[in-house]
Amino acid sequence: MKHLSRVLTGAIALLGSMSAPADFFHETTGSIDGDLCVGAQCLMNENVGRETIRLKEANPRIHFNDTNTDTGGFPNNDWRIIANDNFKDGESYFAVEDATAGNIPFRVEAGAPSDSLYVDDGGRLGLGTNTPVVDLHVKSGGTPTLRLEQDGSSGFTPQTWDVAGNDTNFFIRDATNGSKEPFRIRTSAPFNSFYIDTDGAVGMGTDNPLATLHIIRAIGDADLLIENTGTGSARLELENANRSWWINSNNNLRITTGGSQPELQLDPTSGNMTIQGSLTTGGSTCGGGGCDMVFAPETRIESIEEHASQMWSNSYLPAVGPTVENTPINITEKTGGMLNELEKAHIYIEQLHERSMSLEQRVEAMQRQLNELLQ
Repeated sequence: MKHLSRVLTGAIALLGSMSAPADFFHETTGSIDGDLCVGAQCLMNENVGRETIRLKEANPRIHFNDTNTDTGGFPNNDWRIIANDNFKDGESYFAVEDATAGNIPFRVEAGAPSDSLYVDDGGRLGLGTNTPVVDLHVKSGGTPTLRLEQDGSSGFTPQTWDVAGNDTNFFIRDATNGSKEPFRIRTSAPFNSFYIDTDGAVGMGTDNPLATLHIIRAIGDADLLIENTGTGSARLELENANRSWWINSNNNLRITTGGSQPELQLDPTSGNMTIQGSLTTGGSTCGGGGCDMVFAPETRIESIEEHASQMWSNSYLPAVGPTVENTPINITEKTGGMLNELEKAHIYIEQLHERSMSLEQRVEAMQRQLNELLQ
């Protein structure tokens, strides 16, 4: 303030011929009664209107020259407020310059729209709005965008990303590599369409994933689609510390441990399935008859005649049931039914064997009696 007082004292002295009122400048307090015009273009009776201070000359500047020479760590950086470039074809702008470093950290170009930068009483920052409702509120007539640009000045590869949103979607754009959009969310997407829990579990349609990947859908099918539109295969890999399983689709659907020979292969044309090794089912049914139950003492087995009557009457084995051409069948049930019928067949064979042995014995006895009569 003392520096300003000395400057103004000199200015009043130079303008003494103007017969300024005695109370225009108070030297003892360094105060001015009335408004002030500073600059080479100020008039004798400058009407500053409602302005308290006017700077009037070509490319006006205000220089903050901090003369502090104290070596105890006090700041002494110089600053400058600039209005417009001072050369031909320069730009019109308002700026704050770090005069010591020669940098301009803050700059507003002429013609910038209203509320280009607005800070409300809650500390919220508005870009394009004077009513920011969140900490940073960006408002634009079309696709408001935040750009993240790594320019390579620190030795890293230059890369630019855009985060933007409009009436159709929210997206992240790789501006460096063809403006691809690797991440997009369409408007009206439901709650928790994509959710990452504290343990890293991912929920799709749920904020409580109960597995590493948990998909919930209330309407329609909950699908997981893996599609390869090129020449390779679509593959799902399941891996733990001991083994890796691949489920992949190329010409065939294959389940393999990564070798050339799949453990399971399904031909899409014929529907034939090939497996390496035996097939074990976990079904409990045996055609309704109960496997091995035919050998229990309390089990009543229909007679050979009854079984034959049912077989010829229905045109199928009773325990196996009907097998209709081109109709899906339950392999476990059919196999169990065939086992049941096979067990009963062996019982019938034993029964017939006993009858045959009894008949042979009777024939032998009759033969002996006949021989005795003939002697």
